[in-house]
Amino acid sequence: MNTKQLKWIAYISCFVMFLATLGGSVVTKTESGLGCGNEWPLCHGKFVPAHTVASLIEYSHRAVSGAAGLLAVAAFVAFWRYRKNRKDLQTYALLALIFVMVQAFMGAMAVVYPTSSAVMALHFGFSLIAFASSIMLALGIREDEARQGRAPSAPAVRVSKAFRNLVWAATGYTYIVVYIGAYVSHTDSAGGCLGWPLCNGQLVPELTGGVAIAFIHRVAAALLMILIAIMGHIAYWKHPGNGEVRALGLTATILAVIQIFTGAGIVFTMNNYHVYLFTSLAHIVVLAALFGVLSYLCVRTWQMSRLHSEQAQGQKQETAIKPGQS
Repeated sequence: MNTKQLKWIAYISCFVMFLATLGGSVVTKTESGLGCGNEWPLCHGKFVPAHTVASLIEYSHRAVSGAAGLLAVAAFVAFWRYRKNRKDLQTYALLALIFVMVQAFMGAMAVVYPTSSAVMALHFGFSLIAFASSIMLALGIREDEARQGRAPSAPAVRVSKAFRNLVWAATGYTYIVVYIGAYVSHTDSAGGCLGWPLCNGQLVPELTGGVAIAFIHRVAAALLMILIAIMGHIAYWKHPGNGEVRALGLTATILAVIQIFTGAGIVFTMNNYHVYLFTSLAHIVVLAALFGVLSYLCVRTWQMSRLHSEQAQGQKQETAIKPGQS
């Protein structure tokens, strides 16, 4: 199997994984989680469910999630068989497979044995990791294809460990904010803070119930915006010769800004269900893209920081040899 075929397997798997992640949000936002009752994999005892809106939404999500799982298996087998020299791509394929299976199992258990909001928030987090892994697989094989057509003498780009650690910290914190946001959805706390940027007309509201949950998410999101803006600034202005890092840092910053405004849009559209559903899903789409970009930036900065360390180590060895030679 050649690189082009592997690339298309990765692309299709990534797209369907995205649909599965988005579908889970549609199920949550439309409260269709029990559209098939407490049955899985059947829907009200049937393989083809009755044509109610809730059952169609829930069953469609199950079908797409199943397709995502099968494609994850196909990608895993293909990359482990035909890219034995690329452990990074094999790892992405394995992570996508593991987490799509975990989130599918959690979704099934949530239907048969209704569970807590805290656990259901993890369900979305795991689906996001599966999607991010599929993004890294798609971008990784795309880079592999581009590298094959690149001149062998092309200079290697490097980043410092400090910048790498900043990217990792931003990505890890993004996942925490994602979890809090998912918890807001599963506890129906989105209406806890009315108005934006103030919460119920106050800078710091009374922190009880849904108000506390929504306010904590707002504060966490604001801190994330600051952290990603700092990271994006360093990526763009401190790496003038590294086009990839500059592009990824700028993209992450733009997505973080859009994320803030889609979050505000959710607040302002709560009284119009259909518009609210659209803004909520737009919020999820931007979030998934942001986490995917940050995850890939994590991998690339790790790879580039290794080059930086090897170069620094080589310079130290040269310095240590010179006095003896003289």
